[in-house]
Amino acid sequence: MSSGYSGDGAGGRSTMNNNNSQRPYSSPLSGILPDPVTQMVHQGRPNLMGKRSLAEFQQQQQLQFLHLQQQKQQQQQMMLLQQQQQQQQQGIGFYLRNVKPRSYQQSSPMSPLSPVDFSVAAAAAISSSNSNVSTMMNTRQALPVLQQPANMGGFLSPGIQNYSTGVSSLNPVQNRATIGVQESDKKMMNCLQELEKQLLDDNDEEEGDTVSVITNNEWSETIQNLISPSPNQNQIQKLASLSPSSSTSSCASSTESPAISCPKQSIIEAATAIYDGKNDVALEILTRLSQVANIRGSSDQRLTAYMVAALRSRLNPVDYPPPVLELQSREHTETTHNLYEVSPCFKLGFMAANLAILEAVADHPFNKLHVIDFDIGQGGQYLHLLHALAAKKSNNPAVLKITAFTEQAGGVDERLNSIHMELNSVANRLGVCLYFNVMSCKVADLSRENLGLDPDDALAVNFAFKLYRLPDESVTTENLRDELLRRVKALSPKVVTVVEQDMNGNTAPFLARVNEACGHYGAIFDSLDATVPRDSMDRVRIEEGLSRKMCNSVACEGRDRVERCEVFGKWRARMSMAGFGPKPVSQIVANSLRSKLNSGTRGNPGFTVNEQSGGICFGWMGRTLTVASAWR
Repeated sequence: MSSGYSGDGAGGRSTMNNNNSQRPYSSPLSGILPDPVTQMVHQGRPNLMGKRSLAEFQQQQQLQFLHLQQQKQQQQQMMLLQQQQQQQQQGIGFYLRNVKPRSYQQSSPMSPLSPVDFSVAAAAAISSSNSNVSTMMNTRQALPVLQQPANMGGFLSPGIQNYSTGVSSLNPVQNRATIGVQESDKKMMNCLQELEKQLLDDNDEEEGDTVSVITNNEWSETIQNLISPSPNQNQIQKLASLSPSSSTSSCASSTESPAISCPKQSIIEAATAIYDGKNDVALEILTRLSQVANIRGSSDQRLTAYMVAALRSRLNPVDYPPPVLELQSREHTETTHNLYEVSPCFKLGFMAANLAILEAVADHPFNKLHVIDFDIGQGGQYLHLLHALAAKKSNNPAVLKITAFTEQAGGVDERLNSIHMELNSVANRLGVCLYFNVMSCKVADLSRENLGLDPDDALAVNFAFKLYRLPDESVTTENLRDELLRRVKALSPKVVTVVEQDMNGNTAPFLARVNEACGHYGAIFDSLDATVPRDSMDRVRIEEGLSRKMCNSVACEGRDRVERCEVFGKWRARMSMAGFGPKPVSQIVANSLRSKLNSGTRGNPGFTVNEQSGGICFGWMGRTLTVASAWR
């Protein structure tokens, strides 16, 4: 039989005659290895010398098992073979091994993934070999062939001897010499039996695992020699660094501590871990988020810093208590007032409420306006209203009555007194008669008599960023939110104005609130870049106030959660249930607000004003932040 090499197949030196014609090669694994892969293997090794015979692999169970393994690893084989071709272009050769006919075709003990090629000799060997050794061969013997990575061939580079037991490495391209280690037949049989046992116990290993490990002393020493680089093994070191095991280790380490590429996504992941009770995972994510957070950095970095603080409060409220009473402090009130002054989305909300009030009482004959405000704040809204009343042409002098409410006992509130003095000074200068009254009463005590309403007063009620702080039916059976609306309805006002943040933060679950907080407050932080410098101390204080609101919404539950914003659709439903009907603002008011926005922001396209379902929506980059609406 012409096999392409001389010798008896049991030993000796193989030689190749390139001038002799050879029979076409027919792979013994036809149908297992796909044709493209087989072609690539043979095209990548045109100069390889002849090989010794190969053990019997043709049993039916072996073919089925190999076919299953090939399906799992086909994609990896294609990638590895492409790497093999690249290495050949760089001058890295791949070498074969000679094995005695009765020996097991095991690769290097360093890894069972060393390159093995099938040549013409394989077909001849299969047809002629049916010895006892082939009986001991397990179906897993062929697995190293399918799992071989191309770059592992570097361990058999020129000048490096492979000390595998019973296996000799040939260097036919450069050395033209046979290097082998002769051992006794008994020792070889023991190794093969041990190998067979290892393979039989290895059925449950998953793809990519090492096929088997022979743990005798000689092979352990060989492994140690191979993995311990010497000054003459620079090329081996370079190839080993490209091995799949090295890549896997790198991937594993990066998986343990991945870089934060999307802080908002990591915030959601941390919140999910907290919700699932995986506190260690949440703490690890928050620690990594802290590395990219910066309250003096970009808007995303600032948001990340405050969201990390909020989630820490949720995770550990003892060491990081969330803000509750701080929301009632004077400092927080001042920072909130600063936000209303610098943010067009909030400032125009107050202006829309004033214009809706003026439009509703425009036909009132007595020119007397009585406004009830349940949260007057710093009173800035009424500075604009005083100027609007003064500019209104009427036969009767304009009269403005303001009733403000306080939680202080006896109705004595220094903050409200100072607001009264400031508004009174402006009113005197504009020629408007101002009456300012401060009351302290319960919701159940609201009536026209207790409020001192005159029959000729045009009554308007203003809810500007007030209703969201009142607990509803989801918090207490008292439901102060609906109770107040019903009491106000009984006063028969000409108009009721509502200005609120458009955010689903009331009955939404924890994870939904975190997502809403990221989107809503993230848009506010972005919009502040267009109006306030980053290094401004006023901006720092404003964002600290926003962080208190954010933290309370995320970290607190029950009565402690004061921040309970709603979307405009829910406010519409609640107002309707209280007996109110919508009173859409006119187009004149809408155009006036757009003109004011363009002049105040110098035409910044990020800010938007839209009319939606009877309300005026103010937003940033397509996201609605506040909504002003009028009701009757």
